[in-house]
Amino acid sequence: MSTELPERLNIAAWLLDARVREGRGGGDRPALLTDQGTFTYRDVQALANRFGHLLARAGVEPEQRVIIALPDGPEFVAALFGTLKVGAVVVMVNPQLAVEAIEYFYAYTRATAVLVHRHAAPAFQAASRAAGPHLKQIVVVGESSTTRALEGAAPDLDTFPSHKDDAAIWLLPGESTAEPKAVVQSHGSFANATVCYGQGVLGLTHRDITLAVPKLFSGYATGSNLFFPFSVGAAATLFPERSTAETVFAKIRKFRPTVLVNVPTMVSQMVSHPDAAQQDLSSVRVATSAGEALPAELYERWKRTFEVELLDGLGAAGMCHVFISNQPGAVRPGTIGKVVPGFDVRVRDSLGHDLADGEVGMLWVRGNSRAIGYWHDMDKTKAAFRGEWYVSGDMVRRDADGYFTYCGRLQ
Repeated sequence: MSTELPERLNIAAWLLDARVREGRGGGDRPALLTDQGTFTYRDVQALANRFGHLLARAGVEPEQRVIIALPDGPEFVAALFGTLKVGAVVVMVNPQLAVEAIEYFYAYTRATAVLVHRHAAPAFQAASRAAGPHLKQIVVVGESSTTRALEGAAPDLDTFPSHKDDAAIWLLPGESTAEPKAVVQSHGSFANATVCYGQGVLGLTHRDITLAVPKLFSGYATGSNLFFPFSVGAAATLFPERSTAETVFAKIRKFRPTVLVNVPTMVSQMVSHPDAAQQDLSSVRVATSAGEALPAELYERWKRTFEVELLDGLGAAGMCHVFISNQPGAVRPGTIGKVVPGFDVRVRDSLGHDLADGEVGMLWVRGNSRAIGYWHDMDKTKAAFRGEWYVSGDMVRRDADGYFTYCGRLQ
């Protein structure tokens, strides 16, 4: 699958503005399903434009970073698209960060503005004492002053004409470190992953409803539970509370999603729940799994319990999203599947030589979702990004049928 993208590409326009411009009432389709109600694409666009005006008035300029530390909900989505609309770069962080971690991100990102919910604001305000002059404003979402400012802002805003290779979002690695180094991903990378995996593998259409276990500040969820459904006019389900088996079951009962974005830890919790056999997952046509290995035994338990196809796959921040995946009707339990069309994956030794099927080696991948590099870590960038290839540090084995098995990380 080849993704032809225009040179001028801002994913806010590509994913959101384009849906509103579509005929057949595209702007009035449900975009977000929440406990507070349904938000159409037109609703989301208007709120995103208002956030864009707030950021512009705060002095945010194209290419500057904006930290988003919000719970899952319409404000997160609007803040993200509003940031992109003014040409700025999104840095998504866990809103529950400790003060010391926030201080690190202030210094590391040199963010111009922060968008944070009022419940998490005290820690971000306390950390601002150590921030430099680059931090111009902390916008506290949920405070009456911010609400009034949003209501008074215009619902229309021209989207900045970004280049497809401009930085769009910083993705933080899945592994936990004291001072994580972000991968800088472009507008084009997200569009490519959306077409190749979201549309090509998951087969999303405007009839789908997605629901995710991981939160939106995770790149896995940003793609699967926002960008992918928005690309086809589908609806995404959002909830701010922590994901537990009980919560996920309740949201499935209420919103009847067709695509469940999952992780192995929650897969285990759901199948082990005492009421698992009584749960109705008949609306779900497919579930995905990523982030850690999915044992074949756990896959079989899931299939026996819920009778829902579960697609295990492998992605990386350096390639934006999933690039190896099992596919509907062709799952091989215990593997991470085959290469997603649009990507090229090789198994190589320490010298970069291709290995034969059945041998364990380093994963090399190339495709149009390759990141720009690691921010402020040239050594890591040079080690991971080798020309058009990304060397993830994952060890894999490919069989004669093209299925890959995950074999851990390079030590």
